[in-house]
Amino acid sequence: MRGYLLIFLMFTTFLASANTIVVDKHGLVNTLKQGIKMAKPGDTVLLKKGLYKEGNIIINKSIHLVGIDEPILDGEYEHEILTISGKGIFISGIQFQNSGSSSMNDFASIHAVDASHFVIENNTIINSFFGIHIANAHTGIIRNNTIKGNPKNEQNTGNGIHLWQCTNMVIRDNHVEGHRDGIYFEFVTHSSIKNNFSTHNIRYGLHFMFSNNDAYIGNIFRNNGAGVAVMYSQKVIMVKNHFDQNWGSNAYGILLKDISDGQVIGNIFHQNTVGIFLDGTNRMEVHKNTFTANGWSMKVQANCDENTFHHNNFMNNTFDIATNGTRMQNEFYNNYWDKYEGYDMDKDGIGDVAYHPVSLYSMIIEQNPNSLMLMRSFMVTLLDKAEKAIPSLIPENFADQSPRMKALKL
Repeated sequence: MRGYLLIFLMFTTFLASANTIVVDKHGLVNTLKQGIKMAKPGDTVLLKKGLYKEGNIIINKSIHLVGIDEPILDGEYEHEILTISGKGIFISGIQFQNSGSSSMNDFASIHAVDASHFVIENNTIINSFFGIHIANAHTGIIRNNTIKGNPKNEQNTGNGIHLWQCTNMVIRDNHVEGHRDGIYFEFVTHSSIKNNFSTHNIRYGLHFMFSNNDAYIGNIFRNNGAGVAVMYSQKVIMVKNHFDQNWGSNAYGILLKDISDGQVIGNIFHQNTVGIFLDGTNRMEVHKNTFTANGWSMKVQANCDENTFHHNNFMNNTFDIATNGTRMQNEFYNNYWDKYEGYDMDKDGIGDVAYHPVSLYSMIIEQNPNSLMLMRSFMVTLLDKAEKAIPSLIPENFADQSPRMKALKL
């Protein structure tokens, strides 16, 4: 009890000693750099409405920087705007615009390096190279920011929210568009991405690299150049996301490359060239997802092992599954396939004959992509007939042995 009382007294003493410094273009303290210099750890700097052009502003002590009526920090297309380092820094309510860009330096509107226990929230970022760039940090929150870039090309555009070598991070409720990758994780662990909207980015709405034990939940990734990529990672959980309208010759709802021991649960894949592309993917569980109006629901490469696909809905897709080999080391069961034409004699809701989701025509396309021009031709109709008459033409063990007769309510 005495310990709790001592902590309470220390905390109240800390609050009592904290000051508020007001920065006003027309006041006594009229530059942000001046206000930050005056502030001591625990103080709050209130930045009043106005346009501030002060080059690169550096915060390396535990202060709160709060904008009043959304003041503007302008990088004049030359400078990184705000750099933070240290513990316990809070940034809120500011508009950042026109950061510098460079092929040598990762200029950002907000750059956090060697930081911890920080919060970046309720900011607007316009015309940035990198929007928010976090490096070598832990225990941070990035939430409710609006980040809109001015994309040029992949080489001359940075990422919206970029994290490198971080742990225990929360990225949530942000709107990101017009960057190379909307959200980028590299060497990031034990972190989450929740309820973000990532759209119209040149490459990926979300890009994972070498990042383990993470989760992304309830996000919308729409109309990005190549969709979403999760690569070279383990134990990633993907739940209740929307992957929509990611079209292009190399576009996917999600690309899973060289990952293992994760879950893809309750997601919606709608109008993508490929819903999920699995390459070198092992021990993943894919269930309770809905695939609608995609070119291919999934492409499962022959180097994928021990994955399970169950209780998913496959509806109105041009092709259900494609593969580039005859080997099958994955398991499909209890999925609903709208192309299934089997029967259910015992009325238990499960088809009495297996469904083979890989069509002969889809296998031909994998070997010769130009054959896609024959889509809906009489030749393809003949292939369909041949496939049913001679089922050994397709991978025999690539089948759902217990297909559902009705779509699942997910």
